[in-house]
Amino acid sequence: MSTKMRAVVLNADWDPKPEFKLGPKDIEGRQTYLGSKVWRNPKVAVEERDIPKAGPGEVVIEVKACGICGSDVHMAQPDDQGYIFYPGLTGFPTVLGHEFSGVIVEAGPGAFDKRTNKPFKGGEAVCAEEMLWCGACQPCADGWPNHCERLDEIGFNVDGAFAKYIKVPARVVWNLEPLRERYSDEEVFLLGSLVEPTSVAYNAVIERSGWGILGGIRPGDNVVICGGGPIGIAACAVLKRQGAARVILSEPEPARAELGRKMGADYTINPLQEDFTERVLEITHGYGAALYLEATGLPTVVYPQIEKTIWEQKTLNARVMVVARADAKMPVTGEVLQVRRAQIIGAQGHSGHGTFPRVIESMAAGMNMLPMITKQITLDEVPQNLVTLRTDRKECKITVRLDKE
Repeated sequence: MSTKMRAVVLNADWDPKPEFKLGPKDIEGRQTYLGSKVWRNPKVAVEERDIPKAGPGEVVIEVKACGICGSDVHMAQPDDQGYIFYPGLTGFPTVLGHEFSGVIVEAGPGAFDKRTNKPFKGGEAVCAEEMLWCGACQPCADGWPNHCERLDEIGFNVDGAFAKYIKVPARVVWNLEPLRERYSDEEVFLLGSLVEPTSVAYNAVIERSGWGILGGIRPGDNVVICGGGPIGIAACAVLKRQGAARVILSEPEPARAELGRKMGADYTINPLQEDFTERVLEITHGYGAALYLEATGLPTVVYPQIEKTIWEQKTLNARVMVVARADAKMPVTGEVLQVRRAQIIGAQGHSGHGTFPRVIESMAAGMNMLPMITKQITLDEVPQNLVTLRTDRKECKITVRLDKE
């Protein structure tokens, strides 16, 4: 058996901006929590890497499918000064890719399958969380693994899944067996690669929004999703399944708007051709929405529209859920939040609170996310598609099929 494999690797130069100061979690020349202030001149190439071996508590997964995330695009995208767009945790060089599924091919001692509570024996169809929480720091002990103080992230500062094999801790691995009752083997792995982005949406609109808790979203409420990328589209499906009365998607790209309707949106708005506030109030008979999901990454453009709608709508206690990553600051008017009893809430990650198994079970029960995959490619096509996705918004989810390599 070969000891080498092909992988999509991102390299960049450590060249901090003048205002950057090394933080307690940063590693000089290797890792930072402020990627867009440090990494310059990103370069993506298909390289040879060693096939990983499983240690205690770890598994090696043969990757079958892995989706391209907007974070992958932004890590590989330079701005006018050559700095990457992605503002978060990054450590290069690293193998990209974190939305994946595959088959267990090796399990180290102490690597247990949560579905059976027995050691992995090999051959299980699985997916994995992207966030490698430690389980020992204060946030993890408090039940907030998405905010782990020793966080590593697959495909960001730890080698990812745009490769034939990936090694991960068994604690973040989830069995895809429930999907087999409804879907073919091929569909199981494609759906498995969509569990991670769907879980990001689920965490934002269900866990962080406080569904039914402390004035959060309840069945029968109206919701507005700004941005028809993968997270926004997934949110359409999740919110409709959870009982939202009207799911409204604001998205200027016709193909994505149409996909949003297919996945659960009742109405779509083209914010470049229609007045956002007028249209939301018209659709909802003046009531507006209880939840606004900011999934565009353009807060300076989108938030003023949301804020104006919250000011004019009848519904109090609206929540603005920020899930897209962006450097830009939000232009907030405190008076609107005070008078309308509104809130702005940040959402990060997908781990904890049973999110992954709930998403898998929802898919198994009929929440079919497969239409999100609008294009399938090979490993060699990843670098070019990362460039194409900077400006081309026609595709929703481009998925690498490693089972076809």
